[in-house]
Amino acid sequence: MSFDQASYFNNRELSWIEFNDRVLEEARTKENPLLERLRFLGITQSNLDEFFNIRVASLHKMISVDYQGTDPSGLTPSAQLKGISEKTHEMVEKQYNTLTRSLLPKLEEHQIYLLTMADLSSKQHEYLDEYFHQKLYPVLTPMAVDVSRPFPFIANNTLNIALRISKAGTTGEKGEKSFATVQVPDVFPRVLRLPGADNAFILQEEVIKHYISELFVGFDIRETACFRVIRDMDMDVADEDASDLMKEIEQQLKKRERGKAMRLEIEADMSKHLRRRLVKELGLAEEDIYPVKGPIDLTFVSKLIKQVQGHDDLLYPAFEPYYPKAIRNKNLFTEIAKHDIFVDHPYDSFQPVVDFIKQSAEDEDVLAIKMTLYRVSSKSPIITYLKKAAENGKQVTVLVELKARFDEENNVHWAQELEKAGCHVIYGLVGLKTHCKLTLVVRREENGIRRYMHMATGNYNDVTARMYTDMGLFTANQEMGIDASNIFNMLSGFSEPPFFHKLVISPEGIRNFLMEQIDEEIANVKAGRKGHIQMKMNSLSDTKMIKKIYEASAAGVRVDLLIRGICNLRVGIPGVSENVTVHSIVGRFLEHTRIYCFYADGAERVFLSSADLMNRNLSRRVELLFPILQDNIRKQIIHIYHLMWADNSKTRILQADDTWKRIDRRGLGNLDVQEYLLDNRVNIADYLFEDDGVKKELPVKSKRQFIPIRKPE
Repeated sequence: MSFDQASYFNNRELSWIEFNDRVLEEARTKENPLLERLRFLGITQSNLDEFFNIRVASLHKMISVDYQGTDPSGLTPSAQLKGISEKTHEMVEKQYNTLTRSLLPKLEEHQIYLLTMADLSSKQHEYLDEYFHQKLYPVLTPMAVDVSRPFPFIANNTLNIALRISKAGTTGEKGEKSFATVQVPDVFPRVLRLPGADNAFILQEEVIKHYISELFVGFDIRETACFRVIRDMDMDVADEDASDLMKEIEQQLKKRERGKAMRLEIEADMSKHLRRRLVKELGLAEEDIYPVKGPIDLTFVSKLIKQVQGHDDLLYPAFEPYYPKAIRNKNLFTEIAKHDIFVDHPYDSFQPVVDFIKQSAEDEDVLAIKMTLYRVSSKSPIITYLKKAAENGKQVTVLVELKARFDEENNVHWAQELEKAGCHVIYGLVGLKTHCKLTLVVRREENGIRRYMHMATGNYNDVTARMYTDMGLFTANQEMGIDASNIFNMLSGFSEPPFFHKLVISPEGIRNFLMEQIDEEIANVKAGRKGHIQMKMNSLSDTKMIKKIYEASAAGVRVDLLIRGICNLRVGIPGVSENVTVHSIVGRFLEHTRIYCFYADGAERVFLSSADLMNRNLSRRVELLFPILQDNIRKQIIHIYHLMWADNSKTRILQADDTWKRIDRRGLGNLDVQEYLLDNRVNIADYLFEDDGVKKELPVKSKRQFIPIRKPE
């Protein structure tokens, strides 16, 4: 049976917009704390900006080279851009309706105000008058445009004010057409706290507009309106010569800011004259213009949230990640030598990962540390301990992925710092991003050399580990250790291992391995046995994997998919995907874990991975998939997956018409799986070991009623 029909696939970009709409839905959900709703709104804006920076820019590049091909859903680049424009304009309108009609009025009910100059008291006016003249005025630069002064370059994601001005006392068409711009400086906070109230704020651009005539002495201000440009920010780096890779990355970072304009946001009441001038100068089409009825660039809300005082009740309750007692205040090498150790972030603390590197740096018997770094925090403790390890005479090898999108500058900095400390820094393989999360520690012990590893689904980033759900495994498994050594030899040299014992890597290896597991499920069903596949990932867009899932469904295998973001697969196609159910959880934490489970005729195989089922992950990146071999950890992950599948609070289910619908909770108890895992993190984490013995049952204590949801018929 062929599964190649275009009608069997959703478009990747339009599916992403549906995901961002699910995030926006959280901003509109009254059950969420008010300031968290505001935060979700800001996230939709930053998501959308990056989408235009990269994905929309890529489509424009295809059109520029007259690419006539189609995606698996049958859409040309031009058709995709048309669909993106229609859906994004709808989303922007919904964003601002959410802000102005719902969130701002609700904030005012709690005496939290976002004011304009017209709303201010005389005392607040005096404060801003001094603020403008003492701080803002010296920094502002008026940019007039005329025959001798060309239209200035407008940098990506900068807020600007367009002006229509005329010579003082002049009238007529000539004076009205004079044009100027002023960039709102980002060296000062955009959200300004006002005196006279605990939580009264104003935006910097409102202040500048009020006083802007002082920048154009001798001119009359006919009109002011804010605008913002989003540009092509993708980097075109040729890394065939690794010796020049860092230099080229640094050069590309400088060039990136001057990419082609992709999107223009303007105030909705901007005149046709200013609008036409901006469209012409920026080389945009009408469908690239986004008029908004409110403050441009909604990411300002995160700055506002940080400044609100006395309203912890409008935020999610604070929590402290749990440090499992099996390894708390203990020598990690001793504990890992006894048994594998599992951590589930952010419910479990990221500190054991930091402590693993710290103890490796300080342990006299550790000979070498090898590690892959894709994204780390700006003040990474892991970098600190890697440098300390090198200073202590350990052989430290760190693969720093310089091409990690939007972290390039940060990673160049860390690569240079590590090299200064005496670490050996490598940059991966030509043409491939290294996205796997792997640490290998080589230790000298009484019985010889022993390898200790940490493998994970998420980055070695102590900041995002509090916001993203990810799983990690500490192990001293001998075969995995050999595989890990071979992976690092492959990354740093010319070694090409003929096979791996337990670990699976991409490119290609993970796709082939998962297809083999799916084939076994298909064979079991055809033999009259049960077949069941459970997978969780960020995105599903790889055409080959989708076809294989269709093949399994058509054969009668039940396929349950937890997919946070993009899903090119369609459900409910007769004879094709009737046995596939897709859930998406969007909640307090960003669901980032990748889990791949197969029933395997009752043996239930479980794998964790750094890879989503996207072509880039499976074909163009070095990714890692690792098995969970220890029985109690395997059962724990399956248990957590079942809890996620039973969520009926933050889950949406993909429908046959490609819409996403919430679960009807009538008659059901409420289960928000993320809150549930926060409530039970102590019990679930300590299920693993008690006096080195395995507990047989997972203890569950929760203030929430848990009623599993049956799979829809």
